[in-house]
Amino acid sequence: MSEPDKGPEIPIVSPVTGTVIDLADVPDPVFSSKAVGDGLGVEPDDGAIVSPVDATVTMVAGTGHAIGFKNESGLEVLLHLGVDTVELEGAPFDLSVTVGDTVKAGQTLGAMDLEAVRAAGKATTAIVVLTNTITHLADLTVTTGRTDAGTTVATATLKGEGDGAAGAGGSASTEAEAGGSGSDVDGELTDGLTGFDATAADIITGIGGPDNVRSVLHCITRVRFYLKDESLADDETVADLDGVIDVAKAGGQYQVVIGPDVVDVYDAVVSRLPNVGGGEQAADVELVERPTTLWGWVKLGFSSLIGVITGSMIPVVGMLAASGILKGLLALLVQFKLVTEASSTFHFIDAMSSSMFFFLPIIVGFTAAKRLGADPIVVAIIGGVLCYPSVVTMSNPDDEAYHVVAQVGRTVFNADFFGIPVSLPEGNAYAYSIFPIIVAAWLASKIEPWLKKALPAVIRPIFGPLIEIFVVSALILLVFGPVVMLISGGIASVINAVLGFNYTLAGLLIGGFYQCLVIFGLHWAVIPIISSELASPGYSHLNAIVSATMIAQGGGALAVWLKVRDARIKRMAAPATISAFCGVTEPAMYGLNLKYGRIFITASIGGAVGGLLTGLLNVNMWGFTGAFVGFPSFVNPQGMDSSFTGFWIAGVAALVVSFLCTYFFGFKRADFDKERTVKKVRLGNREPVAK
Repeated sequence: MSEPDKGPEIPIVSPVTGTVIDLADVPDPVFSSKAVGDGLGVEPDDGAIVSPVDATVTMVAGTGHAIGFKNESGLEVLLHLGVDTVELEGAPFDLSVTVGDTVKAGQTLGAMDLEAVRAAGKATTAIVVLTNTITHLADLTVTTGRTDAGTTVATATLKGEGDGAAGAGGSASTEAEAGGSGSDVDGELTDGLTGFDATAADIITGIGGPDNVRSVLHCITRVRFYLKDESLADDETVADLDGVIDVAKAGGQYQVVIGPDVVDVYDAVVSRLPNVGGGEQAADVELVERPTTLWGWVKLGFSSLIGVITGSMIPVVGMLAASGILKGLLALLVQFKLVTEASSTFHFIDAMSSSMFFFLPIIVGFTAAKRLGADPIVVAIIGGVLCYPSVVTMSNPDDEAYHVVAQVGRTVFNADFFGIPVSLPEGNAYAYSIFPIIVAAWLASKIEPWLKKALPAVIRPIFGPLIEIFVVSALILLVFGPVVMLISGGIASVINAVLGFNYTLAGLLIGGFYQCLVIFGLHWAVIPIISSELASPGYSHLNAIVSATMIAQGGGALAVWLKVRDARIKRMAAPATISAFCGVTEPAMYGLNLKYGRIFITASIGGAVGGLLTGLLNVNMWGFTGAFVGFPSFVNPQGMDSSFTGFWIAGVAALVVSFLCTYFFGFKRADFDKERTVKKVRLGNREPVAK
């Protein structure tokens, strides 16, 4: 028997400058298994992106992470930028092409911010996949190794005339693509259904039925479900369905890998879930069952709150870590007298390291709004209100314009709004707190639907944001601000009372619970106490305890870094650990400790031990900079004393206890497991998915 004729050869160029790798080495099991099609990967050295083929652009993802092409020969090519980068919602990508554009191989398409992708804990691998491998590809040769963007790195040999689809290996099983005889697989939902409707019905049945679905969205290859109870999903059954390539689990999502037909399958799924919203960029607003008990409501409220906080902070964790490390380096420069605090160099570096924290309400306002389904720009502007210079000035007791309107207990009302007293937290605390702006995002998500209904379309673009900014900002300043001040004042009173009673007990309690205050932005209530101690008698016992808690959170992140095998988690854990040891714990907490397993609790145990020893050894601190990078702050200006050695004993103990508790009890490797292999066992055949 003669070999079938080969078709034309299509050169494929590298989309980025970097190192070409086999598709099997791509850090995504769906692509590396060739489930979507044959292809290659490139580990990029820079972010410039070019077209891999001469083709027409058929698809540009709304999130910018993927581009689809179709060559005049009919070869369909997918360029996927990074792994799981759909979760970054377009931030690292700047593309210059649109659907319908005709491009040449090597033509510039835009750019990918590699550092932003890495900072988010994602792999930067550029993946080129031939999505119609089965029907069109006869052979693919790939040259691995170092290359430049636009250089030919592969040749796709197409099938010749009469060469059938069964001749090539690759994307999905031939049976799934070509179909076969027989009846529908199983379940009442598929009776009488064909094509995408049958696929959607089978998927819904396999994941536990429509009542098990909270929300659904899709990316370029996958329908992504948020399930109420993931244990109800039958992974093997779903993975085995005709039209389904595989099943994956990541980021709290149950991902059904479809391939090129994902939009059609998604539309069919949504049509069968009329009460569940979704979209390519849908907000993660999860619909949950109403609890029937008080404890159920408490659990739901707390888990939802933590979910919103971590979800809002994840996109900025990398930047927080970078800022924290830079703060630590600046502290070392000052402590070793390489830079003086009066120099312009100091102020420039201080601005680089502090701007992220100073403008945190703006940045978190944007991410929280996307999480809760509000307008990100509007909520970011409300965040700008909280850190606006004149508002910050009004909260400064040292400013000439500062005046006390009223005082109730420890709550000071230092401004007014149309005669209504306003309590602004001292020291620009709103700028360092995420809780008020998350509340603002929640309020905005409730007000916006009402405004859309109440305002005529002709005036809505202007008056909608105007009303929303005014109302939400006023509610935060007038209502939420005083509530937070009241809570913080109570916390400060309790801390002072415990410190006055017993240092050892204070170390244990504050060491164990201080980072809980950081979660809700209430830790700034401690700052006035520390400032007062540093003013007189000139040192702070409280700040020494706080320093131990920072080290403990870093110890938890360090355990994650050493134990997990997932490269994405490792890339997040390493800078988070360094940042915590530099005195900034937010990356460790929001990126890892609160998000996975019991890590925050085990790290807090380490903080309690470190605080206990700090109190027991009577450790004092003569500066603000804490954690390991702040070790010079534990040197008594009058001469070295036991505080310095006590700091190292307490700090190392906090690190060791936190590390060991986290490593052995804080989580299981399965908590981070992003990959899963599903054995394909055909349960039956039905009419093929419609094209």
